[in-house]
Amino acid sequence: MPRVRKGAARAQARKRILREARGYYGVKSRHVYQAQNAIIRAGVFAYRDRRARKRDMRSLWITRITAACRMRGTRYSRFISGLKISGVNLNRKMLSQLAIEDPGAFDEIVKLSEEHTRATAKAATAPAS
Repeated sequence: MPRVRKGAARAQARKRILREARGYYGVKSRHVYQAQNAIIRAGVFAYRDRRARKRDMRSLWITRITAACRMRGTRYSRFISGLKISGVNLNRKMLSQLAIEDPGAFDEIVKLSEEHTRATAKAATAPAS
């Protein structure tokens, strides 16, 4: 039986790799071995950075909420604590959008949060009967 050298399959594989590496700089877009390494490396960075982007966005939202809270005379931690106590289920993305686009609504939420924070503080400091 004659030896099989994977002619068509190998050519298709090379073509696929070089197609994926189109636009890469220099030898990384022309040589199969270098292209394969560049594709794997790019995939690793893409995987890592999809998660990093989520962290960065959350950090941005928290920074925006913190700035909005300081403008209204409260702290971020107290604000979030008051929201949890009052049962408001708005995520940080929505809170930051509210702070930017509808400051009046954000004022109401801050007020609600402060009321619940104060009520909890009073209950905690009140002497047990």
